[in-house]
Amino acid sequence: MTAGADVRDILDLGSGESENTGINKRDFLNSDKKRSKKSSETLTFKRPEGMHREVYALLYSDNKDAPPLLPSDTTHGYRTVKAKLGCKKVRPWKWMPFANPARKDGALFYHWRRAAEEGKDYPFARFNKTVQIPVFSEQEYQMYLHDDGWTKAETDHLFDLCRRFDLRFVVVHDRYDHQQFKKRSTEDLKERYYAICAKLGNIRATPGSDVKVPVFDAGHERRRKEQLEKLYTRTPEQVTEEEYLIQELRKIESRKKEREKKAQDLQKLITAADTTTEMRRAERKASKKKLPQKREMERPAVPETAGIKFPDFKSAGVTLRSQRMKLPSSVGQKKIKALEQMLTELGVDLNPMPTEEIVQMYNELRSDLVLLYELKQAFGNCEYELQMLRHRHEALAKVGLRSVPVGDGPGMDGQIAMEETKGDLKDQIIDVVGAPLTPNSRKRRESASSSSSVKKIKKP
Repeated sequence: MTAGADVRDILDLGSGESENTGINKRDFLNSDKKRSKKSSETLTFKRPEGMHREVYALLYSDNKDAPPLLPSDTTHGYRTVKAKLGCKKVRPWKWMPFANPARKDGALFYHWRRAAEEGKDYPFARFNKTVQIPVFSEQEYQMYLHDDGWTKAETDHLFDLCRRFDLRFVVVHDRYDHQQFKKRSTEDLKERYYAICAKLGNIRATPGSDVKVPVFDAGHERRRKEQLEKLYTRTPEQVTEEEYLIQELRKIESRKKEREKKAQDLQKLITAADTTTEMRRAERKASKKKLPQKREMERPAVPETAGIKFPDFKSAGVTLRSQRMKLPSSVGQKKIKALEQMLTELGVDLNPMPTEEIVQMYNELRSDLVLLYELKQAFGNCEYELQMLRHRHEALAKVGLRSVPVGDGPGMDGQIAMEETKGDLKDQIIDVVGAPLTPNSRKRRESASSSSSVKKIKKP
């Protein structure tokens, strides 16, 4: 049996006995192959290049399961929960009639409604809001409400329409009987109504109570409508001119803000120069009194615009004295170049020996030089603006001198000539200031010049 088993193993012939046995010779001979097959059978999923980790985690779970074919429906998260239908009995609905209290004709309508709500009021009746129109008697009208411009019948007709149309005065004015009564505007109707309401409120108010009296200004309402009418009936040329004038106004305001800012900066520089002078005097007095320790304590505060503000090194640790000579980052490159040029002209070394006294005096010198540079710039700007204003003044003076001898007498020709010179003077003043003419003003100027030339030709 053993020899036959060996032959079967050599020829790879299986037998029932060998198949039934738990362990075979092949298990020992081919153990490495089986392990490699098992290891190769385990699939490894590698994240593709360019795919984010979060997206890859949505595709595969920890167990390397494939993504689901259908989306799973869960009640977690922000999704609204579906209605849970139970086995309870459905509430019955019934086709029943209803009446709207807002209607005075007694009309009857039908709609579906729950049977439990039978007999209840119409739910939308609470939106039926009506305006409380005051009612007055004949005696009250004769004593307090009488007006020469209005009759009793006309006043009753007005209040009846206000009650019917809920103070919609446009509709009241449309339905007003202008044939029987005097023709009135909407403002007249509103003024009469609110005047009566105010008088009745003051009459019927209890003593000591604060009554809110309605006030209507008919004149203001008329002016408002006139302005709206003018605004609506503008021509395209007028709209263009208005937009142009608004732009010019913005430019003028921006220039005004710039001038105010320059004036403030100049005032700061002047104050800084005065403060620096006082600081120097205080230091000299302190040096004469030989109080070097209190000199730093009594030193007046210098504004930020006073030259250069060097940082104070108060942190613990070792620092170099030459670091106190380093210019801060707030100083611009242009100021640094100007400062180096002024130091070179004065013959001062740009990197002196950083002793205690030299560092202090060198920083003070550079701060004063920067302050001097800023003052020179401000002085140059003021000189430039003064020169521009002087040129404008000379141009205006020339225009004024040229317009004086025109018109010899009080006649019509002299008056016309004076008006022409005034128009030319106005246009030239606008041109001198720097604001160009508007399109309509150009047309008026051209028409005025043409009419003046024609008048001069006709003049004997």
